Amino acid sequence: MRPSDIRKIAFVGDYLPRKCGIATFTHDMCTSVAARFPDAECFVVPVNDRPDGYDYPPEVRFEIDAPDLEGYRRAADFLNFANTDVVCLQHEYGIYGGTAGGHILGLVRDLRMPVVTTFHTVLREPNDDQLRVLTDLAALSARVVVMTELARRFLQDIYSVPADKIDVIAHGIPDTPFVDPNPYKEQYDVAGRLVGLTFGLLSPNKGIEYVLRAVPEILKRFPSFVYIVLGATHPDLVRQQGERYRLSLERLARTLGIEKHVIFYNRFVELKELTEFIRAADVYVTPYLNPAQITSGTLAYSFGCGKAIVSTPYWHAEELLADGRGVLVPFADAAALAREIGGLLGDEPRRAAMCAEAYRLGRDMIWPRSADRYMEAFQRARLGRQDQPHKPLAVRTLAEQQADLPDWRLDHLLRMTDATGMLQHATHTIPNFVEGYCTDDNARALLLTVYLDELGQTGPELDRLATRYAAFLQAAFNPEAKRFRNFLGFDRRWLEEVGSEDSHGRALWALGTCVGRSRRRDIPAWAASHFELALPAVLDTTSPRAWAFALLGIREYLRRFGGDRLITQVRDTLVARLIDIYDRTTTPDWPWYEEILSYDIARLPQALITAGRESGNARALEVGLQSLRWLVTVQTAPQEHFRAVGSNGFYRKGGPCARYDQQPVEANATVSACLEAYRATQDAGWVKEARSAFEWFLGRNDLGQELYDPTTGGCFDGLQEDRVNRNQGAESTLAFLLSLAEMCLLESSLAAFRQAR
Repeated sequence: MRPSDIRKIAFVGDYLPRKCGIATFTHDMCTSVAARFPDAECFVVPVNDRPDGYDYPPEVRFEIDAPDLEGYRRAADFLNFANTDVVCLQHEYGIYGGTAGGHILGLVRDLRMPVVTTFHTVLREPNDDQLRVLTDLAALSARVVVMTELARRFLQDIYSVPADKIDVIAHGIPDTPFVDPNPYKEQYDVAGRLVGLTFGLLSPNKGIEYVLRAVPEILKRFPSFVYIVLGATHPDLVRQQGERYRLSLERLARTLGIEKHVIFYNRFVELKELTEFIRAADVYVTPYLNPAQITSGTLAYSFGCGKAIVSTPYWHAEELLADGRGVLVPFADAAALAREIGGLLGDEPRRAAMCAEAYRLGRDMIWPRSADRYMEAFQRARLGRQDQPHKPLAVRTLAEQQADLPDWRLDHLLRMTDATGMLQHATHTIPNFVEGYCTDDNARALLLTVYLDELGQTGPELDRLATRYAAFLQAAFNPEAKRFRNFLGFDRRWLEEVGSEDSHGRALWALGTCVGRSRRRDIPAWAASHFELALPAVLDTTSPRAWAFALLGIREYLRRFGGDRLITQVRDTLVARLIDIYDRTTTPDWPWYEEILSYDIARLPQALITAGRESGNARALEVGLQSLRWLVTVQTAPQEHFRAVGSNGFYRKGGPCARYDQQPVEANATVSACLEAYRATQDAGWVKEARSAFEWFLGRNDLGQELYDPTTGGCFDGLQEDRVNRNQGAESTLAFLLSLAEMCLLESSLAAFRQAR
């Protein structure tokens, strides 16, 4: 291989000793490129899935904690200042933080060198977040690599990645000699026996139980047969369930009476030992249950080592084992597994020919060849960047500076929260006990904790806050009326039996979000039970805002329980109601749902955009977008900054639009609605509008004064004609924090964010 002019390569992804397939791949790729190109410095930036990290080898230069969005930006700064020539990024949704792993975009967007991204998973039916993250990551990458032709087609047809940007490079494999398995069996106490092997991290989708059920039938023909299951239980599964799955497999083996013919090796093995196990096998089996697996490293390793393979027809296996290169059996079919494994064991000539052909084809997959092809991709990536202008490293444009988001500060949130919940009001920064609490604010606060969790802002303190806000909503629910109370005095006495319709809708929104997005163990089940009890009552309300809040909660609930027909019917009813009042009220100069623009107004189009996008209701989406476009024009000052409709008179059809008091909830609602419009249309202009509304908090408003207080993390209560209201109440503070959270969540998955500036 000719020398390369690339002198410094950074590999980003999981890394050994972390126990996962991506970590092994990144290690093998880095090692292979370093060996093949000794003049190039290869180093690693791994992603940690636990706070204490790992005992990494010396080539690891910088570490990222998966949930820490800021850590990705720091990693980008490190790579930029290290004069890295190219970054080789491994992408898998589950290894990076943020929605659909979108935090990785925060790193790639800030890099000054070309990025070559390997997509280890390419989904045929991605959800909206998965589609956006992969599409944006591909757009930010100079080259993208996949390991199969099917993955290439998916990238072109589903994700609109240009064909000339894609390289297909097969999964690398170790370069081992073609050997007879029998000499290697003695070290595993299986000498003289026929051996079947499955290896990899164990989890229920691997289908091991179906091979176990096939073993009794195989033993009828081959009494010496033994099945080796090699691999530790997947760490994520261990954290969630312990060793329940492995123990269930062991119990199944005992029940079937085959415990003497099944050997479980419960450990994660390194390459050298893994190769020894593969050499000892007569047949390799991959009984996976999910067809949507575009790449399997275990399959590639076994094939390249020259093994006869019996597999279910997941995508990678269908392509690699086509034309008789292996044997495919239906999913979850123990009888077919027994028949085909037995057929190969009983037909030595056929098995030998299959092994020889696999080994021959595998020579093109060995790691040195893979390293050569990756270096060619690196070179193409650099050539593709030569004509692009480069910004000075330490100099940032004004637009980039403005695109920065404030740092998180939760001091005032904590100050306003006591053992009961979040207090409503404050005098300056001092909580006002006299005014007590309300469901509106505690619902918003609970919603915020879910967003913070997604952003990696985790810890015991936030767990306690989430529990308090949830407990408040639980106490607020009146089981007889099936409605939420709203106001609670500081003496913990409810001031009403039934609260406002809007507070009921906000509580449903928070509960639905807990169901669909909370990662805390017990909260989703708790929230689902209360959501189902409280939802029917919203049909008896008349407030369009209550309907909108409920629709936002329904959307989140259906993330987890998409097949719930009752919830879907309520959604469709509320959508129809909003469209009906829109059709009855709208005129060419007033495309709105009511004859007044009053409070939390952007939630109405947001709800229709959300419901329309999720349900495929084109009319709802059209109405939502049309009304939001009009509202944005109403809320844009001549100086092109955001100007909320003032609460001192609001804006009644045919009358003047109140300019003051401008409320933080209006900026927050507009941020949310515009971001939802972007997700529905992919029109980056909506991101610009969301940014404009967010910058209202930061001083881009009629008075040029900040409403966000960076010393407390609180927000002032409103923009008046000549000053800001210096009180930092719950509603305003939560409006800012929710807006910041939504902007951060989008930034983690939005490559076009800064381009919109």
